[in-house]
Amino acid sequence: MKHALEKVGFNSIIGSSPSQLKEADAIALPGVGNFSAALKNLGPLREEIRELAKDGIPVLGICLGMQLFFPESEEGEGEGLALFQGKNVQLPNFVKVPHMGWNTLRIIRQNELLEDVQDESYVYFVHSCYPVPIDKDIICAETTYGTTFASAIAKQNIYGTQFHPEKSDKSGLRILKNFVKIVKR
Repeated sequence: MKHALEKVGFNSIIGSSPSQLKEADAIALPGVGNFSAALKNLGPLREEIRELAKDGIPVLGICLGMQLFFPESEEGEGEGLALFQGKNVQLPNFVKVPHMGWNTLRIIRQNELLEDVQDESYVYFVHSCYPVPIDKDIICAETTYGTTFASAIAKQNIYGTQFHPEKSDKSGLRILKNFVKIVKR
């Protein structure tokens, strides 16, 4: 993820302390791992991320990073960042899990993160859970894999993708470039 952000123009560092985060122009929460383990690794950064998001710093959550925006997950224990209400649920057991590979985005609400991304664009997924937001107005795109789920969300300065834009060819690169434009405003 770090290299993909640098490729689109970010000077990125892997922040490991609240003071590093306070100096950031934006925060990206990457997306590999387990909900409980990720919360444990966030540790002292959890409250700082919540405060910075509340203060208007742009935040991008990718896959698990987006799932951390919600307070709970069927995948494991712990309280997420609770930037949005809802929870993460497991994909249905009648499909191959994890959902790994290319699938399409159905854009249902355009926003600045999805600018110039075509409806039905293919993007790359690797996940076993997906968020179910209480506020459906934050959903920007949906994808169907056994069920239809939120694959991109946005509200104010907080953006999330259930897919991996850094692995999603031109559409993913466009999304990362759009995030750069959001941050530079």
